[in-house]
Amino acid sequence: MTVISLGRPHGAASSLPVLQVSGLTISYGDRNGRRTAVHGIDFTIAAGEAVALVGESGSGKSSTAQAIIGLLPDGGQLEAGQISLSGKDVAGWPQRRLDGIRGAVVSLVPQDPGNSLNPVKTIGKQVAEILAIHGKASGPVAYAQAIELLERVGLDQPRLRSTQYPHELSGGMKQRVLIAIAIALKPALIIADEPTSALDVTVQKRILDLIDELRRAYGTAVLLVTHDLGVAADRADRLIVLQHGRIQEQGRTAEVLKNPQSAYTRRLLADAPSLNAGQQRVHAAAHAPEARADDIIIVENLVQDFGIGGRGNSFRAVDDISFRVPRGTTHAIVGESGSGKTTTIRTLSAFQKPTSGRVVVDGLDLSSLRGETLRLFRKKIQLVYQNPFSSLDPRQTISRIVEEPLLNFDPMPRARRVEKVAASIETVGLPLDVLQRRPHALSGGQRQRVAIARALVLDPQILVLDEAVSALDVTVQAQILALLDRLQRELGLTYVFVSHDLAVVRQISDTVSVLNAGKLVDSGSVEAVFGQPQSTYTRDLIDAIPGKTYPRLSLTPAGTTL
Repeated sequence: MTVISLGRPHGAASSLPVLQVSGLTISYGDRNGRRTAVHGIDFTIAAGEAVALVGESGSGKSSTAQAIIGLLPDGGQLEAGQISLSGKDVAGWPQRRLDGIRGAVVSLVPQDPGNSLNPVKTIGKQVAEILAIHGKASGPVAYAQAIELLERVGLDQPRLRSTQYPHELSGGMKQRVLIAIAIALKPALIIADEPTSALDVTVQKRILDLIDELRRAYGTAVLLVTHDLGVAADRADRLIVLQHGRIQEQGRTAEVLKNPQSAYTRRLLADAPSLNAGQQRVHAAAHAPEARADDIIIVENLVQDFGIGGRGNSFRAVDDISFRVPRGTTHAIVGESGSGKTTTIRTLSAFQKPTSGRVVVDGLDLSSLRGETLRLFRKKIQLVYQNPFSSLDPRQTISRIVEEPLLNFDPMPRARRVEKVAASIETVGLPLDVLQRRPHALSGGQRQRVAIARALVLDPQILVLDEAVSALDVTVQAQILALLDRLQRELGLTYVFVSHDLAVVRQISDTVSVLNAGKLVDSGSVEAVFGQPQSTYTRDLIDAIPGKTYPRLSLTPAGTTL
């Protein structure tokens, strides 16, 4: 393969930006013709500069990033514009020619580390491969350099990691591997496409710190594509705000955050929990735990062991945790991956029996439930899952999806079922015409409303919300949180809210339990835990919340200036 070097500008050419995008227009084709997704946008990035491209799904962020590196998906087409890398226009280059600059001049750190590495190749071979492809090194020399790169990005035991396969690494480790591949050839520009959206808050901070460190060390320019305004506020020198493929405004980060010019930017900033640290639910005081003697959930000394290896060995996933949830309040369970959050809510939902300890829900000791009593108990507590794109059956209509729990739990005449399904859909703020659609015809926010309607159709007392807003854009997330708030007030619901997003937890919860390696390290009211955390682990979690550079904006929740 021919390797093309655009080089970095030197001497008189040093004033050239690393990236200059002019008049970029992108369209996508479907059965109805072509639709313009990006409308003639312009921006630049200088050497060593970090620029954040922010906006909701469908704003054109990813299309812009994909066009720069020449990886538009099927149906995507670059209609017009220039994409200049270090002064050379690469727009319209054929794929073979672009292969020569990918990795060497411009690199991509993709969003999902789980799907971005080859599962049948070792980590060392995958990092060495980028060096070999561009003729920089081969064989043992390339492999030795790969180990150095793994050490450079902060992986412990890099020689061991080089021999492992992707499934043997955590999400944060895999993302570091992708960064090692991205920086292997010291490119002039790194495009980081939602590089931390799937990671725990402390891992997210370490990855973003690493990108910042590498930017300073190599003078690399960074295009950060994100819907997380807190991350953008902390990490970007400049912000570019996109909506419907058009730039609403761009400028220095501090200036845009302090004095946003467009109504859309004001709404984005007002909806970002991490940028509104002082805002908590207006009715939170009415839910203060000390004001309620009626605890609908009681967890005492919960222990959950799992057998491993088939030789009598066991792993303790939850180790002696206790908490209580007053009726009608929101209790958050937070912690990093592997902390015991999922195990706790599975026990709470009676999907597994505790090894020891006691779980009581609305006066029922779960260890005593059997058969039909256990089945009917599950009407009392319903789950809403993280991803609305995978939690709904794509083959069924929305009507059938919401009706299904009634068929399983609550035999009733068809007319009554139709009535209940319609009422549930209206309760979550959806029009009745969605009932005959299928999930693919709905937006992410609409799908999550359907998931909530399905949970509500059985008239439960408790909703367990398992990362229920983490896959949503900030404005859609704000809408769903407002919906949950309204439903709680109107229906008297109790929520158990599982999340790694502490900014959201701070905004909507009354009480919180912080788990670390299966142990309870902090517990109490949100105000007390966030204001005076008792453990170093909780302090580290809170310190890792993005957006604290701009902790309080002069915006109302509705997105208008005060």
